Parts: sequence; structure tokens; C-alpha cells
Amino acid sequence: MIKQSLFVPLAGCLLAMACAQAYAAPNPYTNFVVFGDSLNDAGTFADTGGPAGATQRFTNRTGPVYLDGSGEVRSLNSTQILGGKLGFSADQTASSSSAVRASNGQPDGNNWAVGGYRTDQILDSITSVSATGERTRAGYLPSNNFRADPNALYYLSGGGNDFLQGRVTSLPQASAAADRLADSVQTLQTAGAKYVMVWLLPDIGFTPAFNGTPLQAFTSQLSAQFNSELVSRLQNINAEVIPLNIPVLLKETFANPAQFGLATDQNLITTCFSGNGCTENARYGINSATPDPTKLIYNDSVHPTEAGQRLIADYAYSLLAAPWELTLLPEMAQGTVRAHQDELRNQWLADWQNWQGVGQWRAIVSGGGQHQDFDSQDSAVSADGNGANLNIGGSYRIDDAWRVGLAAGFYNQKLEAGSNDSDYKLNSYLGTAFAQYQQNRVWADVALTAGHLDYDSLKRKFQLGANERSEKGDTSGYIEAFSARLGYDIAQHASSPWHVSPFISADFSKAKVDGYSEDGNDSTALTFADQEVISRRLGAGLQGKYQITPQTQVFGEAAIEREYNDDTQDVGINLNSLPNNQFTLEGYTPQSHLQRVNLGVSHNLTRDLALRASYNIRRDDDFTQQGINVGVALDF
Repeated sequence: MIKQSLFVPLAGCLLAMACAQAYAAPNPYTNFVVFGDSLNDAGTFADTGGPAGATQRFTNRTGPVYLDGSGEVRSLNSTQILGGKLGFSADQTASSSSAVRASNGQPDGNNWAVGGYRTDQILDSITSVSATGERTRAGYLPSNNFRADPNALYYLSGGGNDFLQGRVTSLPQASAAADRLADSVQTLQTAGAKYVMVWLLPDIGFTPAFNGTPLQAFTSQLSAQFNSELVSRLQNINAEVIPLNIPVLLKETFANPAQFGLATDQNLITTCFSGNGCTENARYGINSATPDPTKLIYNDSVHPTEAGQRLIADYAYSLLAAPWELTLLPEMAQGTVRAHQDELRNQWLADWQNWQGVGQWRAIVSGGGQHQDFDSQDSAVSADGNGANLNIGGSYRIDDAWRVGLAAGFYNQKLEAGSNDSDYKLNSYLGTAFAQYQQNRVWADVALTAGHLDYDSLKRKFQLGANERSEKGDTSGYIEAFSARLGYDIAQHASSPWHVSPFISADFSKAKVDGYSEDGNDSTALTFADQEVISRRLGAGLQGKYQITPQTQVFGEAAIEREYNDDTQDVGINLNSLPNNQFTLEGYTPQSHLQRVNLGVSHNLTRDLALRASYNIRRDDDFTQQGINVGVALDF
């Protein structure tokens, strides 16, 4: 048996591990700052029923006993779970104003939520003072020189205690409470905050505290008025305000509890786990033969169990993580056009100093596969993509120095992104017109490519409670690209068995992905705005070839490229259930430098028919793209 004197540090260690789980995940935020009431309170007060030095959170104990005096601490709340997913430590997500932590010599955290706070007290904790009853200290802005961190994520909830303490008994009072919560967001924005996540108030009438009472219908009406006013106010705040539609999430939970791993044969609305202020669930309640808070939503009359806490944290994280995946859609298109250009360049390199006769055609057909590997960034997830392609085309030699041609490419790609392997599929239909110049030692080529993008299956997957959820959609777009190269052959003469040439290159491409809405209007379904990503690159390289036998040659190319459009991409988002509350979040950041290598071999089966194979790789610090192609070239 673990001695109680050892329990607190051990429990703290375990909680820290749980709170800062080893997610190999992005985190674009410098800090995570929380305001609110008991729904977000990470442990302001002493936990009188817990081990010495423990703090109170308004959810169930960790189990398996769950009772006061068992030596068990309280489970993590949603802000601590979310903070851990974002990579913040237990100390960072701890209470900012806990007298217990201060007396234990522990640092203040960034969670300013206090159990019992009304909306006016939440605003005070931002603008003036945090007064918990056990400790008083300067509020958030006075403690930070009245400046908010523009790169931090701010997180707010509130309003429930305005109802429970009798301050909201009419529609105007409900609106006034919502205005005070919106004022908190506005105050943070004015001080410099850019990213603010805000709860919509849960339907108080649906909680065990009011459900089934004569006040249920009116309380639900007041809750709806609170949210209507809050949503309206948030639309006019000049910040990226990310709303959490908690009321819709709870309705989905009650409508389909199996989807979230909850009990399907119990009344989840009128019963709770602890029996505190509500009817204890007979099967899974704290005093039952099989206590299990993971099967229930409510721990007491208004607060969630650990299952509810994790559900809310997962919901919030799914919204933050969406742009980390969706900004990869234009990169899929950019990868397609680069693969297409690489294959054409391999064909041109095999033809270098060996064009067909004047007035003749040379047809090419090739097929192969490509792979993309994205490493995670501060605001983009890791992803792996695979695909197949088919390219056909032909060139016509006008005279000794010029030939022109056309090519078409069909590319199929699938990208798996994020911790839940979201599936994104793209079919690309590309057409290219090109012209080449080759006279003495000087050579040049230009190519213009245009194509249609068909994202026919976009499935965003994420954890939501005990199970995985996916949101589906589809969209389309287009790609445009221009490429030019100029080189100088340093071989002694055209008939030499080897050729080596330095060259310079310029590339431009624009990928446009049309905005789209995921199916349905559930709490996690999103609408994404148009995305347009432009790439401008200059490069320099060296290409060469060697004629091993009269029938067989090898060729290759190495180059470095500088990307001049390397700003972090972003995307506009709104919940389908809240179409007028749009916010913009950051995603993928293109790297400023690329290196690429192409290698190939060509073998003439007959005078007019050649078999060719090539391998391409391009990479930077966070990205690798590889491809392999096999094809034939026929003169006629």
C-alpha cells in the first residue's frame, strides 16, 4: 500500500504526465491562459476530502474508490487535458490564484478560473483583481503590464453562476450576463490578444439541477438568450474568436451516448455520479456496486465527470487542429505539379542532344508513383501521402534548334494526416504545353501547366471522448504553373558520350482550393474558406548524362531552389452550426529552401523505341517528396 506521505508527490507526477502527454503534435501558441468559473477551475481551493496538499477540482476523483478520504485526487478538468494536448506542463495549466499552491511553494499557473465566479468576477480577474476568498492578487492584465500576449491562446467560459446565484431571472439579465462575458473577450483583444476560445453556455435547464422542475423551460429559454447575445457580440470583436458550441455537443451526447462510450441504458440527464444535488445513478453512481464516472456525463448537479471533461477537451482540440491538416490540401496540389514537371524534365534530359529528326514526332507514355512526407511543425501535423500517375504526351521538332510539345498527366493521391490518420484524396488532371531550344552548347526550356483539382473524399478524423469521429466533405480547385530553365553544355561537342551542364531555373505555381462545408450541422462540422497558395522559386543546378553503350545511357540532375513565398498559410473557418462566427487559424509553413535530385536510365529497344525509368527526390527540413516512373518514348 502506498503511504499517504508519498501519495501527493506521486499523484502530482502522474497528473503532470497525463497533462503533458507525449503528443508529437503541433502547438503554435506561446501560452494557454484560462478564465472562468468552476467548469474551468484547475484547483484554486484546498481539497478537504483529498490527500494533504491536494487542490479541488469540480469533477470526480480518479478512482477506483472515488470517495473522500480514499487518498485519491480529483481527475483533470477539460482545460488541463487540452493544455496537455497542446504541450503545456501541469504547472502552466494550474491555478493562478491558489493559496494552497502558494503555501506549498508551487508556482502560479495560467488558469484564472475560480469556482463560483460570475461573469462580473471573471471580468475583474482580467482587469483588476483575482479574489478567491482564500487569496487576493492582481488580475491578469495588471500582472502583465496591461498587455495580452498576441501569440497565446485564451480560453473563457462563464455565466452558469449568474443563473445559479439568482442573478439571471429575466431575458434582459441573461443578455447583460452574456455582455459581461463578451466584455472579457473584448478587453483581452484590446490589450493585444488574438486567439480566444469561448464556450457557449450549456443549457442550464438540461442539467440535473433544473431538469424536471417547473423552472426547466424558462431556464432553457434564458440560456438560449444568453447564447444568442454572446454569439452576436463575439461576431464584432476584432480577434480570432473560436466558439465552442457546448449546447449542441451535449445534445449529441444525450441523443447517441454509445458514440461517446457512455451508458446507453441510463438516464444521463437526470442522474449523476456523486449524488451531490442530484439523483445518484443506481448502476454507475459513487455508492453503487459498479461505480464508473466514465459512463456518465454529470458528476453532480451541474459539473461534468471525467468523461465529460475529456469530451469537451477533445472537442476544443479538434477545432484548433483542423487548420493544421486542411492547409496541406494546397500542398498536395503543389506536390502534384512538381511531380509532373519532374517527369517531363526527366524525359527532356534523356532526349538532351538526342532529339528526333526535324519534322518528326516523339511520343512518350509513362506511369509511376509518388510519395509525400510532411513532418510536424508548430502549426501543421505530420502526414504521409502516396499516389499513382500516368503521363502521356509528344513533341514535334520544328527545326535544328526548336521543338514544341504537349503533355497530359493524371495523378491520384491519398494523404493521411494527424494522430487519427485523417484521409484526404485528390485527383489531378494536368495539361502542359512546352517549348525547347537546343543550339550548340546553349539550351533552354519553358513549360506552362494548368490543371483541375478534384478533392473527391476529404475525411477529417479526430478523437471525441472514448471514440473517434470523422467529418466528411469534398471540393475542387485548380493549379497553374510556369517553369523556365537556361543551361550551358560544357561537353566538347554534341556527339560526346557525356554531357554536363550547369543551369538556372525559375518556377511559379498557384494552387487554389475552393472553400467547402463538411456534411451536416453537428458540433464538430466545419466550413473552410478558399485557400490559395502561390509558390515562387529560383534555382540553380547541374545536369548530366553518360552514354554507356550505343543503346543505353544514364542521366541525372541536382539542384537547389529558393522559395520566396514561405509565409505561414492560414484558413478561415466557421462551425456549420454558427455560420456567422468565422475565425482564421494558422497552418502549414513552406520551407524557404529545397534540394532535389533526379536520376534515370534510358535503353533503346529499337532505333525508334526507348524504355526509360527515373527516380526523383526533393526535400527540405520538414518535407520529402519522392517519385518513380517507368515509360517508353517512340519516334514516328
